[in-house]
Amino acid sequence: MLRAVDTVRDVATGTLIFLIVGAIGVAVLVLALLGGELLHFGQPDFDGPVSTETVAGFAGAFGFGGAIVNELLGARTPGMVALAVAGGVLAAVPTAWVASRLGRAARDMPTDPTPTRAHLVGALGLVVTPVPADGYGEVRVRVAGTPVKFNARADRPIPAGAQIFVVEALSDTSVHVETY
Repeated sequence: MLRAVDTVRDVATGTLIFLIVGAIGVAVLVLALLGGELLHFGQPDFDGPVSTETVAGFAGAFGFGGAIVNELLGARTPGMVALAVAGGVLAAVPTAWVASRLGRAARDMPTDPTPTRAHLVGALGLVVTPVPADGYGEVRVRVAGTPVKFNARADRPIPAGAQIFVVEALSDTSVHVETY
């Protein structure tokens, strides 16, 4: 009877070790995804040969895959533990590859450039507050798909509700407009 209890304890210990490795992998992945840009460990400009996401994916899948195989086999001998390790590696390699590809795709994703004052020229909009000939009014212009209000000057008065286009960006918050 004592032998059966020792076997259960051995299986539970092996599984526990695999589960701890898997949990460490998940914790590293969470740190990489949520705090990767905020908390640079080591040299921030150094990209090693393997990304943090790849290591985390490998460790997580290895730990959880090894725990599953260990429980299914009831690993009693070093050979069975070696099979559990092999099962963990079998789960970890494709997971690490997928994590590497997804991480690279996210880092290399093309994005639109940040809009600047130069992007305002030619933009269409609407007068919100009448634009007098000798002062400023307000216009609403779409910048990168988002409606933004600007102070506006014009060569002649423009009433509220008139459609306009931007002739020049005078500053980051004001534009020179004409009717459309």
